[in-house]
Amino acid sequence: MSRQPVLGWVDGENMALLTDLYELTMADSYFRRGKNQETTFDLFIRHLPPHRSYLVAAGLEQVLYYLAHLCFTPQAIDYLASLDLFSGEFLEYLRDFRFTGTVWAIPEGEFFFPKEPVLRVTAPRIEAQIVETFLLNTINFQSMIASKASRVVQAARGRAVVDFSPRRDHGADAALKVARASYIGGCAGTSCTLAGQVFGIPVYGTMAHSYIMSFETEIEAFRAFAQDFPNNALLLIDTYDTLQGARHAVVVARELEALGYRLKGVRLDSGDLVTLSQEVREILDEAGLGYVKILLSGDLNEYKIQDLLERGAVVDLFGVGTEMGTSRDAPSLGGVYKLVEDDMGPRIKLSAGKVTLPAKKQVYRVLDGQGKWKEDVIALEKENLVFEEEAYPLLVKVMEGGEVVYDLPSLEEVRSRCLEAVGRLPAEYRILEAFSEEELPVRLSPALEALTEKLIETYRDLELRT
Repeated sequence: MSRQPVLGWVDGENMALLTDLYELTMADSYFRRGKNQETTFDLFIRHLPPHRSYLVAAGLEQVLYYLAHLCFTPQAIDYLASLDLFSGEFLEYLRDFRFTGTVWAIPEGEFFFPKEPVLRVTAPRIEAQIVETFLLNTINFQSMIASKASRVVQAARGRAVVDFSPRRDHGADAALKVARASYIGGCAGTSCTLAGQVFGIPVYGTMAHSYIMSFETEIEAFRAFAQDFPNNALLLIDTYDTLQGARHAVVVARELEALGYRLKGVRLDSGDLVTLSQEVREILDEAGLGYVKILLSGDLNEYKIQDLLERGAVVDLFGVGTEMGTSRDAPSLGGVYKLVEDDMGPRIKLSAGKVTLPAKKQVYRVLDGQGKWKEDVIALEKENLVFEEEAYPLLVKVMEGGEVVYDLPSLEEVRSRCLEAVGRLPAEYRILEAFSEEELPVRLSPALEALTEKLIETYRDLELRT
């Protein structure tokens, strides 16, 4: 009998092993040598991706679930034992493993910048080390997608954007997380039905060309769909001839009106979208169908959307798939997770081009007199700073003693926070063109700058003497 296929889901039973092997071997070594004192790690992004001027925090809710439920099942421990790498004592320690640390975080939906801690994790060294991979996997991916979606939404200038990406996303889990993160970034909904069930995100759908081709004629297909879904008919009109498709849509729309319904819209997925959208709008309006919306799709991204609108495309909604679901122009964030403090005091990494900021930190967001963002200040946690303008701490405590102490906002509230926060960015930080990271008004506080310089000098002198 052949072997049954393996689905390969990550779930609450196996998520403890979603970690790089070296996290576990280091943890075993810490355990053997009694190095399990309290430590603090920062998760931050080193640099902005090309053409980005801000990032959007996302993924915190999944991080908190993971940390609150993290444990090693007997099956997980049996697998680790089979590798013949780990000490028996360490494997016994893992049987009762729980995360007991404290976490501070930038709330989901807030914008942030390089070097600012998105998460600050304080926990015994073994606990803080083991969780690194999952935290980076979650925050890097969802923040990347939320940031991309925010750019697309900005480019759409108030028109709705729908995530059409599940078929192009990098895996089943990615499709769910893209739907969630893109909604945070401002999208109106998703085509992913499961995301609708899991996260309560509005779901949207039209039809495929295969549906049209499954009938003898286009208008027969339109009529069939409208009869079956009179409250949700959005017709794809470019299978054969787009303008003739629009005329067929007019016929079906009038038939729906006679039954007391309204055609929701038409979709254009190919061709000269500017000219075609103008001509389709004219056909619809001349028929008295001003309420019928036009949705444009077809390998769109923020640059194409901006160009379409600048050239006069007439559109009510955009469907964006591959480019958003894979963040095609910047498909990864350089998020890292670094030790910044332990029982020996503030810690710093001095690798060329990768110098870290030491100690526990807070980020202060400063607004100008009009409520617009002015600057961010990265400071030591207990530094007493005085600001002339309105300022508030960005990092909030979300977990203490391994327990969630944060009132989790709804996804709608997170989305609203993102739209409001990005709206506070001055116009020059919401452009789509090339952007110089050096221009960002993000500065270190005097005390943090002094500590960093002191530690750089101290560690370099120490290395020269050893």
